[in-house]
Amino acid sequence: MPSLTVGTATAAPGTRARGVIPVTNLPGGRPLDIPVIVLNGVEEGPCLWVDAVVHGDEPEGTLACHWLAAEVDPATLRGSLVLVPVLNVPAFEAAQRGNPLDTFSYDLNRIYPGRADGYLTERLAHAHSQWLRDVASFEISIHSGGAHSYLSETIFTTTDPAAIELAKAMGRGWSLILKNIRPSGSPGAVMHEAGKPALTVELGGRSATSPQDFHRCARILADGVLNVLRHYQMIPGTPTYAKKWYTGFQHALLAPASGLFVAEPGLAFQQRMPQGALLARIVDVYGDLLAELRTPVEGMIFGLRALPTVQTGDWCCFYAQLEGEL
Repeated sequence: MPSLTVGTATAAPGTRARGVIPVTNLPGGRPLDIPVIVLNGVEEGPCLWVDAVVHGDEPEGTLACHWLAAEVDPATLRGSLVLVPVLNVPAFEAAQRGNPLDTFSYDLNRIYPGRADGYLTERLAHAHSQWLRDVASFEISIHSGGAHSYLSETIFTTTDPAAIELAKAMGRGWSLILKNIRPSGSPGAVMHEAGKPALTVELGGRSATSPQDFHRCARILADGVLNVLRHYQMIPGTPTYAKKWYTGFQHALLAPASGLFVAEPGLAFQQRMPQGALLARIVDVYGDLLAELRTPVEGMIFGLRALPTVQTGDWCCFYAQLEGEL
């Protein structure tokens, strides 16, 4: 097994290394870099690449990467594991979805593979995508509901058999595999264009940032990645799997009016609901009903708005229209 280099990090066989993918310098002279952790095994094998904080208000993956770096032993690893605990550093520092230093290409998850001579965030995407495309065998992008919502365990990927295998390898609790992965603009799209499988996984968000919930989400995410490593026989152990997998498409249900968003108290994530079921009411400051939000088709909720104040056109509910089982 040769040494593995990503950016400035070089790990010899059986070791781990830290470094950065350089991007540019900021006006005050501080470098804009992408931190990386490289774990290089002792035997030849695939490279699993994990990206966290594509959006700066989604830090659950950062803690999951920290735990993975501590819990995976390079001496017993076959292949390699590359962890990017914070991809979009300026957005992370501002706790915002996108980079506030760059309003021209604000959302990193819409501009891949970026441009070497583009706007600031496009240059970040370009630097990252060059290493990702060349080094990774599989990629997992970790997302959550961020500042606006909470999302339960959900996977987005393509219908490619290798991508579906990767999705199923996330293990118990990851039974919803949707087909709305972005055809362009995301790290996963770069992998797809290179003929390699990739996932976007969602878990967490604003209403799950208490110490207990934040740890719970990060633990589930880290355990999912560990299960992927076991599935591909990259680390010792027996993988587990969901009892069944549902597939379908996402509907983003938007607010038809502005006011106070009041979800029905009995709503449960990833439970089947009939078409026309009441999800939430929007009321005005006096409590008078302005609008109702109902299920568009038979399916299930996998994400829900966390902020009660809502304005017309805001995200309210992530709803899965189910097509069947995989």
